[in-house]
Amino acid sequence: MGENMTGGAAGAGSIGRRAVLYGGAGAVGAAALAGCASGGGEKSAEDLKGKQIAKAADVPVGGGKIYGDDKVVVTQPSQGSFKAFTAVCTHQGCTVGSVRNGMIHCPCHGSEFKIADGSVARGPADKPLKEYPVRVENGGIVVT
Repeated sequence: MGENMTGGAAGAGSIGRRAVLYGGAGAVGAAALAGCASGGGEKSAEDLKGKQIAKAADVPVGGGKIYGDDKVVVTQPSQGSFKAFTAVCTHQGCTVGSVRNGMIHCPCHGSEFKIADGSVARGPADKPLKEYPVRVENGGIVVT
């Protein structure tokens, strides 16, 4: 069963083609299609200034951790050296999804960024991730 070509729905709770195209469930469809653009919400250094964004002990050497609430990724390229970058990919605004093998990975289109400086290691992104200045204070990573 399923939807017929006139836009009628065969089952209760299903959404007809016309509803999606002409309104009704259009907001749901638009939100689903927004995908990459939905990352957004990048914070400025001023928004984060003075805020502890991570605990140093939680960030692995040679890796990093993503903090979704602040849209920040914190890395530790070498022992005791911490970096923080926006977690919003410069390609189309997706939130990066993982940090592994010395790279920050975006799940939407495969862009990769180096954990040491946020520079592009693999596109389609062509701009580095924005870096936030940080310091270690009382075991925490604080934006300066």
